Amino acid sequence: MNRFGDRLSSSHPPFKIEYQHDAAVQRLSSHLAQRFRAKELDQDIVVLCIGTDRSTGDALGPLVGTKLKSLYPKSLSVYGTLEDPVHAVNLVEKLDMINRTHENPLMIAIDACLGQFSNVGYINVADGPLKPGAGVKKELPAVGTFHITGIVNVGGFMEYFVLQNTRLHVVMSMAEVISGGIYQAANFLHNRPQWGSVNSMLSEHP
Repeated sequence: MNRFGDRLSSSHPPFKIEYQHDAAVQRLSSHLAQRFRAKELDQDIVVLCIGTDRSTGDALGPLVGTKLKSLYPKSLSVYGTLEDPVHAVNLVEKLDMINRTHENPLMIAIDACLGQFSNVGYINVADGPLKPGAGVKKELPAVGTFHITGIVNVGGFMEYFVLQNTRLHVVMSMAEVISGGIYQAANFLHNRPQWGSVNSMLSEHP
């Protein structure tokens, strides 16, 4: 679990969308497709989904990973599922394995997040790594070329308790949007002649 806070300067503008927005998947996929399009041709896309199914609020990452894997996405590798989660205990080990398997990957780090009440329900994308565990006072390595966070509940007080008592419906709905957005963006990348449709989507959803 990450805390929504400082952002690094970015080459892509930060993006955010409320998970209940009617066009949430389409807008997220359009934004991610622009990021994928800018990657180096020989870069693998790695989706690193961080969290644990032992805490409702912190299950966002593993839910995204599980949903993505069930779609058999082209052009990307997924780590962190309900069956094989990536969390505080094994994060360093998993990163070592990923770095041995993928040379200079474009890594998307995904994690749950606590924030202000007015931001709960928002999905955020920003350049640079996230610091998993920062919201619950854990020292873990920063990960990600860029990151996606879902603000699942309010932070600032008794955060372990807040995560344990986060509504599963909210977390699962956010996971549907994030996995759907990544999957559609990966399909755009795999079928490069469709880039015109990406630009059309962007013009329809500014």
